[in-house]
Amino acid sequence: MKTVDPQRHAERMAHKQKIMHERIARADKEQGVLLVLTGPGKGKSSSGFGMLARALGHGMKVGVVQFIKGKFQTGEEAFFRQQSNVDYHVMGEGYTWDTQDRDKDVQAAEAAWEVARGMLEDPAVDLVLLDELNIALRHGYLELDRVLDDLQARPPMQHVVVTGRHAPEALIELADTVTEMKVVKHAFKEQGIKAQKGIEL
Repeated sequence: MKTVDPQRHAERMAHKQKIMHERIARADKEQGVLLVLTGPGKGKSSSGFGMLARALGHGMKVGVVQFIKGKFQTGEEAFFRQQSNVDYHVMGEGYTWDTQDRDKDVQAAEAAWEVARGMLEDPAVDLVLLDELNIALRHGYLELDRVLDDLQARPPMQHVVVTGRHAPEALIELADTVTEMKVVKHAFKEQGIKAQKGIEL
């Protein structure tokens, strides 16, 4: 283990504490936040559902619309459907490589967006999770400008989390917080381990 001078460590932490306190003092705005979770790495939806759980812990009302997933049962659906204050909709037709029917995928995405827009217009909904919306946008199932307009028109204190690979640049620019998940190693791709309950399902 690396030897660290306790005095130098304390001085560095005191300096860092001062900087953090100054940043916290400057952050005085209250508003709904648009978060985008994208990139090829695992954990985008998982992070979104983690925020959903956090919001429920504060007694907030939340909504979920899943745009692509829909052909298999997941642990998050089973769990969150049991919770009060959750409006949960699985609207996808399954993975795009399974459906192989663009017209059907477009219709499903359009129907999902109508449900999502209802949530985005409701000031009683505190947080909306739009799971795999980026995939629907990537394939052109929805008109990007309409999605961006609806996101901007939402109630001022409403939070929105958008997940999925390949987030469009215009959505990234609009977002308040963007996280890109990076792949370092993946059990399925490297080792052929199938999706596991509690991890992927």
